[in-house]
Amino acid sequence: MILSLSKDTVQVLKEQDVVFLKNRVKEVAVKIKMGLVNQTRLLTAASELVRNMMRYANGGVCQIEIVSSGRNNGVRLIFSDKGPGIPDIDAAMRDGFSTGKSLGLGLPGTKRLVNEFDIKSKVGEGTTVTIIKWANG
Repeated sequence: MILSLSKDTVQVLKEQDVVFLKNRVKEVAVKIKMGLVNQTRLLTAASELVRNMMRYANGGVCQIEIVSSGRNNGVRLIFSDKGPGIPDIDAAMRDGFSTGKSLGLGLPGTKRLVNEFDIKSKVGEGTTVTIIKWANG
């Protein structure tokens, strides 16, 4: 069972908000004594997800939580937007798939960087991506 120990919500609508969000994520990771390699993985995943949120949905919100499962602490990030949604999540999760002019490594690459990854999307309503990176994992 995963318990939430603290929660913070950051609205991301402009470029300055992206910088603020990344700084908050780093602070939380340091607070739970996450190692540098895992911090880098978490920040890379967060950067990719916030970039998608800005590009495809003109922003959204990110909930930052410190979570605990047994003796392990981690960071859970929940990115939510009211964008156009993803019509085919299975396709979006394949390496090389892109609706933009990118390499198409975003979502599958993000999933590989974190311990837990969940995506829900409804066309015309938006997308929510939840990731967890454990301090020791």
